[in-house]
Amino acid sequence: MPKRKSSTALAQPTPLPDLAPLQAPAVDDGPPAPKRAARGSRSSGRKASMNPEKNANVVDAPEAFRASPDADTKDERMDLGKMFTKEKDDSVPSLVDNGDSDTPLSELSDIETLAKATAPPPKAPKASKKGGKKEPAKATLDETPAAPAKAKKVDAKEPQFLDPEADGEEEADEEEIKAALSRSPPVNSDVLPLPWKGRLGYACLNTYLRFSNPPVFSSRTCRIASILENRHPLSNPNEPPHATKNRPDKEQPASIRRGQDFVEQLCLANVRDIPKMLRWNDRYGIKFMRLSSEMFPFASHPEYGYKLAPFASEALAEVGKVAAELGHRLTTHPGQFTQLGSPRKPVIDNALRDLDYHAEMLSLLKLPPQQDRDAVMILHLGGVFGDKEATLARFRENYAKLPQGVKDRLVLENDDVSWCVHELLPLCEELNIPFVLDYHHHNIIFDSSQIREGTRDIIDLYPRILATWKRKNITPKMHYSEPTPEAITGRQRRKHNPRVATLPPCPKDMDLMIEAKDKEQAVFELMRTFKLPGFDTFNDMLPHIRKDDNKPVKPPPKKKTPKKKSKKQLEEEGDGDSAASEPEPAPQAVIEEDEVGMGGPDGRVYWPPGQEHWLRPVKKVVKPKESKKAPPGKELDDQGRIVTAAMKRKKVKEEEEAINAAQKEGEEIAKKVEAEVDEEIKEEETVEPAKGKRKGKGQKTKENSAGVKPTSGGKKKAVKDVKQEPQEPQKPAAAAPPLGRRQSTRGKKVGYAEED
Repeated sequence: MPKRKSSTALAQPTPLPDLAPLQAPAVDDGPPAPKRAARGSRSSGRKASMNPEKNANVVDAPEAFRASPDADTKDERMDLGKMFTKEKDDSVPSLVDNGDSDTPLSELSDIETLAKATAPPPKAPKASKKGGKKEPAKATLDETPAAPAKAKKVDAKEPQFLDPEADGEEEADEEEIKAALSRSPPVNSDVLPLPWKGRLGYACLNTYLRFSNPPVFSSRTCRIASILENRHPLSNPNEPPHATKNRPDKEQPASIRRGQDFVEQLCLANVRDIPKMLRWNDRYGIKFMRLSSEMFPFASHPEYGYKLAPFASEALAEVGKVAAELGHRLTTHPGQFTQLGSPRKPVIDNALRDLDYHAEMLSLLKLPPQQDRDAVMILHLGGVFGDKEATLARFRENYAKLPQGVKDRLVLENDDVSWCVHELLPLCEELNIPFVLDYHHHNIIFDSSQIREGTRDIIDLYPRILATWKRKNITPKMHYSEPTPEAITGRQRRKHNPRVATLPPCPKDMDLMIEAKDKEQAVFELMRTFKLPGFDTFNDMLPHIRKDDNKPVKPPPKKKTPKKKSKKQLEEEGDGDSAASEPEPAPQAVIEEDEVGMGGPDGRVYWPPGQEHWLRPVKKVVKPKESKKAPPGKELDDQGRIVTAAMKRKKVKEEEEAINAAQKEGEEIAKKVEAEVDEEIKEEETVEPAKGKRKGKGQKTKENSAGVKPTSGGKKKAVKDVKQEPQEPQKPAAAAPPLGRRQSTRGKKVGYAEED
């Protein structure tokens, strides 16, 4: 990539032009907005209870997580599939639109409707081979009737709000792809803000510290069901809680205070990890960070909400003290469902509570005056609700009702769904609200009649954007991210790339928030690429090896009993040498608590793109034991032992004994059979059989000395007169098989022909 020139125009202070408000366009002529599915009809019925103990349909409270762009679904969250449920609580957000919801989340289209709208059209039924006519497709429970040839027009009055921070992995239809491919190419600036003098930051989670031992992060959360469960005392109050061995006993009386203590301990654990994260950032040249909105679970909940003071005042003051000492900037970003332009009163009430919670959290930091002013709350305007002008009017009305402490911190950001720069900048100038420019969002939603896609034309609006910050004496900030390389349509381009490749043409002293999945590693990537201040403080990680954690001490292995030595060996070793014990292993080095997880002396904290698994210890694979190979000229038995001469002699002796025992058993069986045959002959000699005839039915027959045997049907054949035609004396019977059973003689042919 050719080297770009550094801009000198941005280095010089530019006189601000007259701040005439821009006229918001009536119709956005930018890229065609993605099609949204129409909302389902409103369902009737009474409102369900939000208490999981009273309503069995509330499975661990699907509203248990505050919808926030800071949320990290990888960290101890419940399965998102469980959150898409039709049962909801009317006072808290739900992830599906039930039609009668009064929450911000109700602005979302029904998940099922959205899935059907983005699904490919059903295939036409195949012609039958017999009649040649098309058979109607059989509808199933999981299928919907075929869509009509012309799509139904969406009602303009229905709200078409979608999450501005969503990943945008929806399947694109043919029209969207054609529109995306036909759009004009972006016009980007060749300006690089070098030498860099601003602050780079990331949002909420540090990937390296998250996988330290112990982990360091500030977004531990819980479910409402957990709060209700922990209102009951432990089964054994004298022991610490355990997931299975010592859980709350629901048979004992509950206490609201006990459940609140559980939440407060979780909150304090989150807050106490922030100073560690700040010191880690400072060591590697990062001085800007967004605090997680998940730090205080359910603080703005209508029923389970709570104030942060006094239980968190001291811990938050310690965070502010460290930030002031290091000169770091802290901000926060309330959830995208916190909207002040909604036409529904419950939505506005929820938004006011959420803004109060964030303002209280930032105020309790007790930062110095300038850092306190810089601790802003970034907000999206939200949904359009069918009429942008009416939505802007409602925002003005609700903004006027905000407390002054919230107004002092509130800033507006352009999004990638509804509101572009030319629509929000005049509103910010009118209400004296700082404006946050997001380059990524601007390249997706913009007014094509006034500006082109890319970073070149937006530079002309910098004076007006910066003026919104200077009026309140707040340090300006901007957001930067990039779409994934394979993204084509607007919805696909909303997904952020794990890392960014370049810097935007912003002022050199700008506070720039890098919104990327790889968090601090995305900042490191920019520092390495452009040799920004601090790039030489960190090095590459070693895969699965971390030398900045205290590993658990393993007990020493048990010593084997030494074998007795011969007199000759004792004489050779000398007196007293044999009794000398082996040297003990050196004690394990203990890393100080302040240095745990800090990267060690070499600063090995950078992992290459796609190598996130280096942060976790490698999984142990138990391999099966390999079979031993016999030495030359030797044999191995089934147990892997070398076969000796004594073992061979023993084996031969056992085989001979087995053969002799089998022969002896066979002889005994033969004698027994011979005695039975003799007894049968004596019985048959007393019978005078008729010549040439067989004996009647019912007479049993056994094999005798004359060779007569029973037939397959079990009937006895005629027996020849032994006295008239004497047979040769029988030979002694052969030894029977070692199984010890008499062999059956059924099925063998018997000859009655007389010998010549």
